[in-house]
Amino acid sequence: MSAAGGAHTLPVRLSGPLDAPASLEGLRRYGDDGLDRWDGVTLLRTVRLADRTVAYAVRFGGSPARPLARATVEDAGDAAAVRATVQQTFVGDGGTLAALAEVDPVVARLWARHPGVRPLRQPDLFTALVRSITAQQVNLRWATTTRRRLAEAFGERVAVAGQPVYRLDPQRLAACDPAEIRALQLTTAKARAVVGVARAMVGGDLDTAWLAALPDAEAVAELVRLPGIGPWTADWILARTLGRPRVVAGDLGVRRAIGLAYLGGRMPAEPEARAAVAHWGPAAAAAQGLLLHALVAGTLAPGSGASGRE
Repeated sequence: MSAAGGAHTLPVRLSGPLDAPASLEGLRRYGDDGLDRWDGVTLLRTVRLADRTVAYAVRFGGSPARPLARATVEDAGDAAAVRATVQQTFVGDGGTLAALAEVDPVVARLWARHPGVRPLRQPDLFTALVRSITAQQVNLRWATTTRRRLAEAFGERVAVAGQPVYRLDPQRLAACDPAEIRALQLTTAKARAVVGVARAMVGGDLDTAWLAALPDAEAVAELVRLPGIGPWTADWILARTLGRPRVVAGDLGVRRAIGLAYLGGRMPAEPEARAAVAHWGPAAAAAQGLLLHALVAGTLAPGSGASGRE
């Protein structure tokens, strides 16, 4: 996915500490969905600018303490908007995690083991919702496969430096019969949910800026009105799309990670999981991402007692 042709490349300074390659590894662990493409060297994504979809490619360099990215776009006029978008690629910043590590030995140990790992942000609300819908009650490799089929069948294909990347098109999906999506081997319920969410976006019943202006509880209440969107998915949207310090304590993986890290390895119920990490505060979304990374990496051993704090 190297840059070529007449593309324009611009430097982008990112907030550290950040280990971008480690933070992005989950994108290729379960395959390539065509929407967020990471081959270990280059990240390909899209951003909607006015009425256009713009593709961009990002390579990361520097050090975890002073990370730097180089973004490539086809049109130099898109450079400023793409730079701002790339600066928001990851949830939170290393400073909040570093501060939490000073009072939480669990976070301190994991931050030392995986320095600079931060969750990937999903800024496109529609894509984030479809990502969550496709991942419900299936393994993540199959979820990736079905998203790729959606992207190729109903997405907008754009390119940067000769490399293709897709954007899911809510207008095309809103016009679909759910049976067309069911044919891609999504369940009937998921097909209906994808179409329903697309119609909410196109009809103006769901808007990112409007949702971002709401307090957490009101944003969750609006999201769960959508077909196929429950409170856990709503929490993920708040954490990964709106960048809120939200713990998705209903998610099985999150509860397992919290149980291993703070509760001696037992699986907590949702209220207990939330109570165990209430001290995370403004670092909650980033700390949650760090624990999930460690869970997948196999470095999250049962650890430090009931509170995890000294």
